[in-house]
Amino acid sequence: MLSHGSDYRAVKEAFEWDIPDSYNIGVDVCDKWAKRSPDRLALSFVDIDGNVSDYSFSDLKDYSNRMANLLSSSGINRGDRVAILLPQSLETAFSHIAAYKMGCVAVPLFMLFGVEALEYRLSNSGARAVITNRAGVEKIKEIKDRLPNLKHVYSVDGVSAEGEDLHRNLLCHSTDFTPVQTKPDDPALIIYTSGTTGQPKGALHAHRVLLGHLPGVEMSHDFFPQPGDKIWTPADWAWIGGLLDVLLPALHHGVAVVARRFEKFTAEAAFDLIAEQGIRNAFIPPTALKMMRSVSDPEIRWDLNMRSIASGGESLGTELLEWGQKTFGLTINEFYGQTECNMIVSSCAKIMGARPGVMGRAVPGHDLAIVSSEGEILPQGMLGNIAVKSPDPVMFLEYWNNPEATKAKFAGEWLLTGDTGILDTEGWIQFVGRDDDVITSSGYRIGPGEIEDCLMGHPAVRMAGVVGKPDPQRTEIVKAFVVLNDNFVGDDELASEIQLFVKKQLAAHEYPREVAFVDALPMTTTGKIIRRELREWG
Repeated sequence: MLSHGSDYRAVKEAFEWDIPDSYNIGVDVCDKWAKRSPDRLALSFVDIDGNVSDYSFSDLKDYSNRMANLLSSSGINRGDRVAILLPQSLETAFSHIAAYKMGCVAVPLFMLFGVEALEYRLSNSGARAVITNRAGVEKIKEIKDRLPNLKHVYSVDGVSAEGEDLHRNLLCHSTDFTPVQTKPDDPALIIYTSGTTGQPKGALHAHRVLLGHLPGVEMSHDFFPQPGDKIWTPADWAWIGGLLDVLLPALHHGVAVVARRFEKFTAEAAFDLIAEQGIRNAFIPPTALKMMRSVSDPEIRWDLNMRSIASGGESLGTELLEWGQKTFGLTINEFYGQTECNMIVSSCAKIMGARPGVMGRAVPGHDLAIVSSEGEILPQGMLGNIAVKSPDPVMFLEYWNNPEATKAKFAGEWLLTGDTGILDTEGWIQFVGRDDDVITSSGYRIGPGEIEDCLMGHPAVRMAGVVGKPDPQRTEIVKAFVVLNDNFVGDDELASEIQLFVKKQLAAHEYPREVAFVDALPMTTTGKIIRRELREWG
């Protein structure tokens, strides 16, 4: 844990990593507390109708042990990939814990992924089992015959033609399970991240990734945990922000996590949840904060008693920070990271004043610099690549089955984040922009390559280029420039058809909200799309 101090430098100088020789995420976040304090509240689940179910650490241990025994009896062994295609739920939590305790590799997947996005990730990871719900079963049914490694599909909604009844199967298995002994560098999970070209890359993380996240979580929540803390995020646990910025760090510290299954996220529903559940801490992406800011007089309408709010993914401006002070009586802390190396920069109101537009300082334990493309450290005040020195506990092991991409991510001992920034004399890092074409929309990082590949699957599309277009609500929206095949007319009807096609194949947050039909795309002499010119086209 971070030592409490009066200023940033004191906290940074006092910090030292303590990575044990043996470490297992599942034991750390579950069994440790089940032994110390079995009745301690671990998870409060609020369903669509607002009904609340509470689960202790002892409950999580029993469920995860049954899950581990079920998977083991099904032929799932150490090192096998176990996909988890679920929203925030009890089953999501105990499935992750079970996979870690088995020495398996968890593969979190987003419920809004379409069949094409799921097929790629399940095939690429070689997942042997999927834990999902009725909606997930229906999607997997379309692609199951193209997934030879996938042996078991378990449904939390009961038995079906394509899915086995998870809860009925769990009852047949013991609550006793001996976790395998894992080392900090042993693989634990694969999280797929968007890139600028081609399909997404699977960032393979070790068990130590949770320990690597802790200083950033503690810093961004003003020295988390404190007595009475209780945390929630609207971010899906399929993403690194929901899973490793909230769920697993909170359970590590024995802090209760609130899980909520919204039929549709609204600002009013968020305020209702915070008040009704007595939430003290939250990770809320900037887009959700902007939605919440549109509600009038929330500090009067709801009884709010929050201690900390962290936000990341997009820069917060002066207006949002001032709104946070007025509404919650606190300074919203910003943090920065990416799937491959997360929670490496943060602000912290307890030890430094907020600087709108400047994301913060290096989290203690992480060595950051602004470097050239060759990995040479640049002078302070000069624009360059935001980089993290390896090795680092929070840093990924590699891209799954992609050594070329792994090698390209590094310049010598420095991991290049793909973002550019400026470091000042006091250690503050200002984010300037991306040196790639990843689109930031509503807190999601979206790679244009996967969308372009999907668009090419539509019979009307000859060529497609995708870029981010500035948007006041979402930061950016996805815009597609499409060259049509002969005998197709680029009208509103076809644009809507193409949008629906992408939404169904990939995900609702990735479909192009604008489609422009063009005669040709700007190309380099080697046949690559010049997305910079597309952005200039608007």
